[in-house]
Amino acid sequence: MKLTFAAIGVVLILLSIYAYRTLPDPSAGGKTRLVWVTDNNPVRAEQVALFNRLNPDLELVIDPANTDQQKVIVQSIGGVGPDLFDTYGRESAEAYVASGIAWDITDRMLEAGIDVPKVIWPAAVPSCVVNGRVYGFPCNVNANAIWFNKDVFDRSGVPYPKPGWTWPEFIEIAKKLTIRDERGRAKQFGLYWDFNATRDLVYQHGGRYFDPTATRCTLDSPEAIAGVKLSHDLMYVHKVAPTPTEEAALSTQGGWGSGGITFLMSGRVAMAYGGRWWLNLMRKQKGLRLGVVEIPYAKERVTVGGARCTFINKNSPRREQALRFIKFLASREYNELLNDQADALAPLMSACYTDRFLHNPAHPEEDYNAVWREVVKNSIPAEFCPFLRGGEMEPINTQLDLVRGGLKDPELACRDAARNATARIRRNARLIPHLGRLYRELTGQEP
Repeated sequence: MKLTFAAIGVVLILLSIYAYRTLPDPSAGGKTRLVWVTDNNPVRAEQVALFNRLNPDLELVIDPANTDQQKVIVQSIGGVGPDLFDTYGRESAEAYVASGIAWDITDRMLEAGIDVPKVIWPAAVPSCVVNGRVYGFPCNVNANAIWFNKDVFDRSGVPYPKPGWTWPEFIEIAKKLTIRDERGRAKQFGLYWDFNATRDLVYQHGGRYFDPTATRCTLDSPEAIAGVKLSHDLMYVHKVAPTPTEEAALSTQGGWGSGGITFLMSGRVAMAYGGRWWLNLMRKQKGLRLGVVEIPYAKERVTVGGARCTFINKNSPRREQALRFIKFLASREYNELLNDQADALAPLMSACYTDRFLHNPAHPEEDYNAVWREVVKNSIPAEFCPFLRGGEMEPINTQLDLVRGGLKDPELACRDAARNATARIRRNARLIPHLGRLYRELTGQEP
C-alpha cells in the first residue's frame, strides 16, 4: 500500500513538472514574472500589489496550490520550481537547505546593508539562518497572547485581566466566566485553549522536550510534566476550557462557526490564546471590543515564537530578480504595510518601535500593540531535534493526543513519550549513517 501511494505521489509530481514546463514564457509582456509559493491569505494581494508597484519591470504572482514541501523540492531540482517559496520553522528551513535548492544569500544581503540576524526578531532567526548562513527573510513573526472579549467580561461583572497575573488567579477568573445550564452543559467558557500550545506551558514551567544535545526526550522531567498537566487540567479539572467533545458541541450552536477566533467573536468564550494575525478576521466584525494581555507565567516568562520566511530557489534563472523580493521584505514599506494589516508582526524589529505601530490611525481601538511587541520580544523558537522530523515525532504526538482526549494521565503519558521518543532517536541514529555520526559527535557514545 505504501508503495502504491509513493508511486501515485511520484506520478503527480511528474505531472506538475510537465505542467510547469508548458506554462507561458515568464518574461512575456515585457515584465519578468516571479512565482511565489505561499498561502492564500487575502492580505497577500495588497502585499503583492505593493511589490509590483515598487518594481514595475516585475510581475509577482502567488501559487497557493503548490505549497507541499516535497513537490517544491522535486520541481526545483528538476528546474521547474517556483522562484520563491515559504518555509515554516527551523525544520522546514533545514530540509530545503539540505536538498540543495535554497540559495545562500548571506553575502548579497550584507552588500545591501542588511545584517539579517541583527535586524529581525531573535525567535525568527532559526527559520532563515542555517549553520550561520542566511537563506531568506521572514515575512512575519508571531507569538501568542490572551485575547479577551470586553463585552463578556462586562456582562459577567468581572474586571479585565492585568499583566503579571498568576495561573491560580487566571483559573479563578476563568471559572467566573464559565457558565453552564441546569444540565451542566457549558453555554460559555472562560477560555479557548489550543492544546497544540502545550509546549508554551512546558517551557514556562522550566521544562523542555529534549536535552541540550537533542539526543534524549525530557518530557518526563517534573517541569515538563507540570506544563502538560496544566494544559490538561484547564479542560478536565478546572473545566474552564472546552474538551474536544465540548468544542464540537459548541460548534453546532450556530453563530460564527467554530474555532478560537469565531468563539471569541461570538462571545461563546471570554478569552482565547492566539496571535495578532487573528485580527485579519476579527476586524470585520464591527463593534467588537477586545483586549490583549500576556499569558500568565510560571517559572519563566516565555512563549514559543516563530516565523514564516521566504527562500529563493537556487535553480531559478530569475534568482537576481527574486532577490529584490527578499530585500523588499526587509523594507520600511513592506513592514509598515504588514503591521497595518495585522498580519502578525513585522519581521523588522525597528518597524515595531514606532508610533504608527502602537497607534494605527485606521484602528484607534487597538490599544494593545505594545503587548504583542513584548510577547514576541520574549518568545523563543521551538526546539529542533535532527533525529526526529515530521512523522518521526509520533512517539510524542500520540501520547499528547491521548492527554488531549482525556484518555491518559498526563504524567504517565509524558513518561511514555520520553521513553518512546528517546528509543526512536537511538534507532534512527543506528540506521541512518549521518545521524549516527551526529549522535556520536554530540554524546561521545554509540547510539
